[in-house]
Amino acid sequence: MRGLNFRRRKKRVDLSALQGILVWIGEAALAFVIGCILVYFFGYSLSNVGQSMEPTLYSGDRVLINRLVYEVKSPDYGDLIVFRPNGNINAHYHVKRVVGKPGDTVTIESGRVFVNGQVLDEPVQTESMKDAGLAEEGVTLGQDEYFVLGDNRNNSEDSRSADIGNVEKKNILGKAWFILTPGERFGFLK
Repeated sequence: MRGLNFRRRKKRVDLSALQGILVWIGEAALAFVIGCILVYFFGYSLSNVGQSMEPTLYSGDRVLINRLVYEVKSPDYGDLIVFRPNGNINAHYHVKRVVGKPGDTVTIESGRVFVNGQVLDEPVQTESMKDAGLAEEGVTLGQDEYFVLGDNRNNSEDSRSADIGNVEKKNILGKAWFILTPGERFGFLK
């Protein structure tokens, strides 16, 4: 008769298999978190509205926005920034080129942009502006203010207009850095 036997062998759990599963779950969770961070900071996309940035961006072009860059540094001349005018959450995002930084005085004379009395050397070829708007007499930028213009200068609502005015850093979403539009335009922005 067998009876009760308290000395039976206990079944052993294979720790190496359990350890492998836990490592796999940890790696998958880490990859998910890293992916979310990358998409949040570098993969935010939006469509350009209007013709104000032609020929750099056309209406309907989808662009990726780097939302981290301006947490580390400030916008620089020639950057394509994405912002909401006057922080208006009901307005659509605008994409414009930075031509003036905090402390600068921006003046538009004879269709050209002058920053602190010097002609601005721009990264893109633009046409002569017919309307200087607010910059006709010169605009001095305050702390954390930027003066922006569209590349299609005669068809752009930008810092020359009172509706847009100077752009405060707190209203900047980030820097446009990549065009997602398929075809020959697909790629990095200049």
